[in-house]
Amino acid sequence: MYQRVKPPKISDVIMAQLEEMVVEGTLKPGQKLLSERELAKQFDVSRPSLREAIQKLVAKGILESRQGGGNYVSKNLGRGLTDPLLELLANHPEAQYDLLEFRHALEGLCAYYAALRSTEVDRDSIRQKHLELQEFHDKKQFSKEVNADVEFHLAIAEAAHNMVLLHMMRAMFDLLKQHIADNLHDIYPQKILRSNVHDQHGLLMEAIFAGDPERAQAASHDHFAFVEQGLLEQSKESTRLKRSLRRISVRE
Repeated sequence: MYQRVKPPKISDVIMAQLEEMVVEGTLKPGQKLLSERELAKQFDVSRPSLREAIQKLVAKGILESRQGGGNYVSKNLGRGLTDPLLELLANHPEAQYDLLEFRHALEGLCAYYAALRSTEVDRDSIRQKHLELQEFHDKKQFSKEVNADVEFHLAIAEAAHNMVLLHMMRAMFDLLKQHIADNLHDIYPQKILRSNVHDQHGLLMEAIFAGDPERAQAASHDHFAFVEQGLLEQSKESTRLKRSLRRISVRE
């Protein structure tokens, strides 16, 4: 005797679709969802079914429902790196080079797969982020340039169409932002170094648009190798300056 297969509840179907949008990166941590009326129309379902799906996702910690303020993707989604750990890493000199090494590997993979898989929509996004980065670089608007730099690298991660890589990048967003800020701050006084770093973003973008994964990964490799060398030189210069100041202090 065969058992009758029950059709899935509409709310479960909606929930699965929303979960898929979160996993694939279409819905981002902290992002506000459309209103219930708009979502119900988009999914072509009743509002009670939609509301039930949202309540289930809230219970699972994927969504947050704010009184009178709508529904949001949880900000804490994927935040495996907690604030205390971020502070420890940010203030530990050796960790800076470890993070650079980690980014070297992770973003090299992102660049490789972005060259293989990016769509025209992805390329438009990367192009727009690079234009914003160029604008803030030219205007020397440091904090905005840092944000634009992070968004540029995240756009490449999105274009890789690998959900694990994307969520790893997003999970370390705050740490990534701080790391880029520190790097730019350290090489800011050296105009030619900072200019070269910026030019490398353009070369990376061109390699991705050319659909050449090896060239894109090499461009990413060259970018991080150059940044690391620049930071090492800056560190040596700082050490020499401190040594000179100590000698002057002793003589006085």
